[in-house]
Amino acid sequence: MKLLQLAIAATITTGLIGWIATDVAARTMIQNKGSDTLVNVAQAWAEAYQKVKPDVAVAVTGGGSGTGIAAMINGTVDLANSSRAMKEKEIAEANKNNIKPMEHLVGYDALAIFVHKSNPMTSITLAQLADMYGDDGKTENWSQLGVKVPGCQGNKIVLISRQNNSGTYIYFQEAVLGEKRDFRLGTKDLHGSKDVIDLVEKTPCAVGYSGLAYDSPHVKKLPVAKDDKATPVEATMANAVSKLYPIARPLFMYTNGEPQGDVKAYLDWIKSDIGQCITEEKGYAPIRPINCAKK
Repeated sequence: MKLLQLAIAATITTGLIGWIATDVAARTMIQNKGSDTLVNVAQAWAEAYQKVKPDVAVAVTGGGSGTGIAAMINGTVDLANSSRAMKEKEIAEANKNNIKPMEHLVGYDALAIFVHKSNPMTSITLAQLADMYGDDGKTENWSQLGVKVPGCQGNKIVLISRQNNSGTYIYFQEAVLGEKRDFRLGTKDLHGSKDVIDLVEKTPCAVGYSGLAYDSPHVKKLPVAKDDKATPVEATMANAVSKLYPIARPLFMYTNGEPQGDVKAYLDWIKSDIGQCITEEKGYAPIRPINCAKK
């Protein structure tokens, strides 16, 4: 009897393993990696798409735009998220690996400037930011900008930045400092966008930059002016799309050549009104005007 029971159990177990293996094999897995700016909306897209196509799973990880692009160059991901355009040297490296990068616009973002809620500043210019963050900048103290920040000992500016594999870091460097200008030494370089907001919230002396989607009521967002004569513009979705905001940027996904099959279907869905309404819901600007009220 025991031998019969063991035989039955073995048959059931073998059948169950076979069923699981068949189910896993029948399921398509799309690997999606890169920008920390995009990671929240990318996860939201993936979760929503699971309900649309239960047989397609999208695995989303962050790590920065550079990390995602490197993974695509190495052929280990289907989609690379990036908050900046690929560099010429990255494209050349991809071509050496027989990878043909294709760029897909999936949304827009405004790179917002955040300070502590107690900071009395009401706006900031690109030149002021560059003089704070640039390697040859002279602005090291809030008093040089005409303000005294409550709770900020010595009134010395604490510069919060991102790590250099971040697309946000690269874009800020190009758009604010100038492409050939380095960041000054001593910035606090953080891994993620949310980390920037959390540290600004806790640090009265701080200034930091991050994607608009990470805006929080616990920090203060400064309108930005192109120069001393320009009107400061608030970082909003509408101002990002219209390019009125001076540090707005497109957001991309990259594929190896023209996407095919399930990857193409997923990208098409992201660009559809349903996918773009998720983009808007997560704090980014959609790629075109849409009405999300009934989506």
